[in-house]
Amino acid sequence: MFLKKHALAAGLFSLCLSSASLAASPLGIWKTIDDSSGEAKSYVTIFEDNGKLSGKVTRIIDPAKQDSICDQCQDDLKDQKIQGMTILWDMEKQGSKYDDGKIVDPESGKVYSANMKVLEDGRKLEVRGYIGFSLIGRSQTWERVED
Repeated sequence: MFLKKHALAAGLFSLCLSSASLAASPLGIWKTIDDSSGEAKSYVTIFEDNGKLSGKVTRIIDPAKQDSICDQCQDDLKDQKIQGMTILWDMEKQGSKYDDGKIVDPESGKVYSANMKVLEDGRKLEVRGYIGFSLIGRSQTWERVED
């Protein structure tokens, strides 16, 4: 009986640990929050693609902007509809954060180096775009969208 109780407790403990590690993952749906205005702009779904993480705009919150295109973007992103566009790619896990990725600002069309870090037990995601060194750039804190 003693062993059964400990086995059950150990099983529940490992289940809790695996749930916590999933919550601390950047995979899932995030509400983007504009760092200047503080307004929610869109939903981005982060997914794994060939061992790296990418993020796609799956919903633009303002109905008047849902058909917006990236007219300032270059190359393959030029004139692509923003809703449905992959705006974040090539993010690799490096310790407690994800780095060496790229992010495009659909409003300016500029592509930046990017990193991101999960905060508050998976409830928030700090996304940073920068040129050159990570110190020179800007960050946004996105909020997880609960299913």
